[in-house]
Amino acid sequence: MLDLAETYWPHILFTISVVAGTAAAIHAAMTKEEVRSAIGWVGVIVLSPIIGAGLYLIAGVNRIRRNVISDRRALLQGRIRADFASYDASDELVATQFGQRFKALKTLGDRVTSHRLTTGNSIVALDTGDEAYGAMLKAIGEAERSIILETYIFDRDRIGIRFAEALSAAVKRGVDVRVLIDAVGARYSVPSVLGMLRDGGVNVDVFNGNVIMGLRLPYANLRTHRKIMVIDGRVAFTGGMNIREGFSKELSGSKCSFDTHFKVTGPVVADLVAIAAADWQFASGETIEGEAWTLQTPETEPGRAVVVRAVSSGPDRSLETNHKMLMGAFSVARSSIRIVSPYFLPDRELITALITAARRGVRVDIVVPTSNNLVLVDRAMTAQFDQMLKNYCRIWRASGPFNHSKLLAIDGCWAYVGSSNLDPRSLRLNFEVDLEVLDCPFAEALERRIDLAISSATEVTLEGLRERPFLIRLVERVLWLGSPYL
Repeated sequence: MLDLAETYWPHILFTISVVAGTAAAIHAAMTKEEVRSAIGWVGVIVLSPIIGAGLYLIAGVNRIRRNVISDRRALLQGRIRADFASYDASDELVATQFGQRFKALKTLGDRVTSHRLTTGNSIVALDTGDEAYGAMLKAIGEAERSIILETYIFDRDRIGIRFAEALSAAVKRGVDVRVLIDAVGARYSVPSVLGMLRDGGVNVDVFNGNVIMGLRLPYANLRTHRKIMVIDGRVAFTGGMNIREGFSKELSGSKCSFDTHFKVTGPVVADLVAIAAADWQFASGETIEGEAWTLQTPETEPGRAVVVRAVSSGPDRSLETNHKMLMGAFSVARSSIRIVSPYFLPDRELITALITAARRGVRVDIVVPTSNNLVLVDRAMTAQFDQMLKNYCRIWRASGPFNHSKLLAIDGCWAYVGSSNLDPRSLRLNFEVDLEVLDCPFAEALERRIDLAISSATEVTLEGLRERPFLIRLVERVLWLGSPYL
C-alpha cells in the first residue's frame, strides 16, 4: 500500500484537490448570499484547491443549521402561555405613542425577528462594571429556582472567581444552574474557569467547540458573543459586558475599561430565556425543562411601562437580523442618529444608509474610543472614516479609558442596545442579542450619555485624516481589506 501511494502520490493529491476544491466551490456558490463574498471564496479555492478548501472549512462557512426555540410564550416544554400574549404591543399603540414611522419599524421587526415587541417591561442601565457585577452577584445570591448564564468571555480572575463561587453556592442551595461560555472566549484566561465551575457542581458547557480538543469544524469562525443571565425566569441582565476584572474599577483602578449593561424585567425576559436555552441545547444537547424553568408572569400590567423587543441574530435562520433592524431604523430617523461603538466597521449598505440620512438633514454622530483594545480593528475602521465625513456625518474620538459600550439612539424615541458591534463579525458571524427599546425617557437618557462623551471628545476631520503620512493610511486600507476576519 505504501509503495502504491509513493508511486501514485501526484495522482492522489490531484484527485483530493479536485474533489475538495469542487465541493468547497459549489458550497460557496450555493450558500453565499453576497456575490462579492461568493466570488472571493471561489477565487481562493480555484487558485489553491486544497489550501483554499481548508481555509473555507475554517473561516468560510457562516451558517449553522439548527432548530431554534423561538416562541417565548412556551414553558420550554411546549405549552402555550396565553398570559404572555396580552403583553404584545399592538400597531395602534405604537402608532399612537410614537408615530406611523415607528409602526413601520415595528412591522419590520415582526417580520425579521423571532420575538414580539412587548409592553410591561422595565430597563435600567448599569453604567460601570462594578455596578453591573454587584447587581448580578446579588441576583445570583437571591436566586431560588434557576439561573441560566451565557457569555462570550468568563475569565478566571478575581471577578470570575466571585461569579464561580456565587454560582457554586447557588447549586448547593438547590438552584438549577446552566452556564454556557464561548469556546474562543473560554480561552482568554489560562487555565480556564471551566474546571472551577465543574468542581463547584455547576452544569457548564462551551459553545461551538471544546477548550481542550479545539473548535468545532466547519463552524470554527462562528461564536456566541451574547451576554445573557436570567434569574428564576423573572429578572435578566444583558448588554455588552463580559465577566472579567478589567471592567472593575475596584480591582483594576485607573486601567479600568468601561461598558454598559442592562437589568430588565417583564415579558422580554422570557425571550432572553428562550434565546439562551436554544444555545444551551445546541451546545449540550440538553433541552431545559422542568418546574425550575417555568417562566414567571410579569408583575406589570399589559400596555404599560417600557416597550421592548429582544433581537437575536446570528449565522442560523436569524442571519443579519441586527443588520436589517439597523437599516430600518436609519431609514425612519428624522432628527438624530447617535451611535457609540468600540468597533465601527459597518458594511457598504449601512454606510449608505447613514450618509443618506445625513444628507436628508439628520444629525449623525458616531463616538468611538481614542484608546482601543484592538489596534488592528481601530486602524481598519479609521480607513472608513473619510466616507462618512465627506457626507455630513460627524465622528468623535472619546477621551479617557477604553469604552466597550454599544449604544444607539434615534430621535430621542428609539434605542438599540446589547452585544452587537457595528462590524462584520457581529453583523454576520457572531450570535448576538440586542434590545430594541421604544421609550422616550430611556432614549433621551442614552442621548445625554452620548452628549456627555462628545463634550470631552476630539472631532475627527477630513483634513486631519489626510495630513497623516501616506504609509499609515496605506496600512489602514490594507487592514480594512481584512476587516471581516478581524
